[in-house]
Amino acid sequence: MVKVLLILKKRLGIMKIAQIKIAIEIGKRFLKEKSLTKIKVKTSKDIVDYFISYLRDIKKEIFKAVLLDGKNKIIKDVTISEGTLTKSIVHPREVIKKAIAEYTTALVLIHNHPSGEPQPSQDDIVITNRILSACEFVGIRVLDYIIAGNNNYFSFYNEELFKGDNYA
Repeated sequence: MVKVLLILKKRLGIMKIAQIKIAIEIGKRFLKEKSLTKIKVKTSKDIVDYFISYLRDIKKEIFKAVLLDGKNKIIKDVTISEGTLTKSIVHPREVIKKAIAEYTTALVLIHNHPSGEPQPSQDDIVITNRILSACEFVGIRVLDYIIAGNNNYFSFYNEELFKGDNYA
């Protein structure tokens, strides 16, 4: 395998190899977005099944919003904030700005806890309520707020911690 790579490197050159790698990465992202937009969200598990493998391996907190159309099909997911090992700063205005730009009618919030423990912190609860209020004000439904751990998750909707709209 190493010999093959060395031969390719000599024959193709570093720039051509870089171009091939970039083309492969663009293809992966395109396929991810194409497959993502076909998903209709019916439960928190639909979101978790798609995102948990990505979020569980990240060593810092990532806060995302999954933007949905009127039929709860995913428009796209956007990263709202990338934080540290233990904290991610999120402001409701950033969620609203991204949601309005994509003509979102509903959304699901999701972030990870690098510790692997998905139980919400007091900060998680506070920011959830702030985002819910802001979204309600502009007419965007919040279906859930999910915190991903190692191979498990916590759903605010499933645990009835907020009165978001149901998935149906």
